[in-house]
Amino acid sequence: MRRLLIVMIAVGSLLGGVESVRADKRDPKLKMAARKGLDWLVSEQHRSGYWEANQSQYRVAMTALVGNAMLCEGSTATRGRYSKPISAAVDYLIDQSQPNGLIGFKSDFHYTYGHGFSMLFLSQVLGEEENSQRREKLKEVLVKAVQFCGEAQTPDGGWGYVSAKDGNNFDEGSTCVTQVQGLRACRNAGIPVPKEVIDKAIDYIRKCMSTDGGVQYSLRNASGSRPPITAAAVACLFNSGEYENDTAKRLLKYCERNIEGNASQSQMGGHWHYTHYYYSQVQYRLGEEKWTKYFNNIGKQIVVQQSANGSWKEGHVGPVYVTAINTTILLLDNGYLPIYQR
Repeated sequence: MRRLLIVMIAVGSLLGGVESVRADKRDPKLKMAARKGLDWLVSEQHRSGYWEANQSQYRVAMTALVGNAMLCEGSTATRGRYSKPISAAVDYLIDQSQPNGLIGFKSDFHYTYGHGFSMLFLSQVLGEEENSQRREKLKEVLVKAVQFCGEAQTPDGGWGYVSAKDGNNFDEGSTCVTQVQGLRACRNAGIPVPKEVIDKAIDYIRKCMSTDGGVQYSLRNASGSRPPITAAAVACLFNSGEYENDTAKRLLKYCERNIEGNASQSQMGGHWHYTHYYYSQVQYRLGEEKWTKYFNNIGKQIVVQQSANGSWKEGHVGPVYVTAINTTILLLDNGYLPIYQR
């Protein structure tokens, strides 16, 4: 098993190296913008290892999102420019693991977001963790996290802002996608994930589709398709290996009609960054030609909005959130994270 893990890490590093060569051919201004953004995030990390959004909210979710962005740069918890902040973030999230498996705390009304993003981040760290004791602790946390995720799923197959029990079986699309991506990342890292949990979630996404091919907010709220959730749903299906089925094709066509060319942040109802966090993953997986066209356009839009101190300040969630997302997009084609690789 250990030999297999070493081989997997080596292959992942090789693939990352190939993608990184392509990334080095990009406009150097984009690479510098990402570096400035990550350096600003380092300055915003609290001593306990966490980051937070406006009004001291979403500490678990922000910590996982920032940690993931730093992994995209190529650093790990033990090596690289951002190894110390990544390591501190890992320690913080491990400390937030509850006896029931939740990574986070129930006083956070939207705790499933933090839980899903933490599964994603910690599973990417696991493959590169060199300390045997810490690796075992990460496995323990992730196994419990997967179990909690399955128990928090609603009968319809989705998730809400809190567990099914705490939220009276309410579910909606965006938290569902966060859980599925985290679960897929865990499975890819060797953590056992019940197939039926993911299958139910994919079926939930299909049930949320409207006749126009987009995904609505939830089964209980048929308020029309929403581009941000649809983009997230496509990324979710791609993570699950579903590229060519009819559902993925319909979702993708909807995104092409409603996201591509729709560059205005105001037209996205305040969810522009969320939309492109996921849609960039979709475009990257569609191949070099599609990605280059998309990246050249989105990269220019991102860079012109950057503040002098390296942060981005658009949106109501706060600069940590926006800066983590923008740097992730700018660094995506480094190809270091298995969950994002083609």
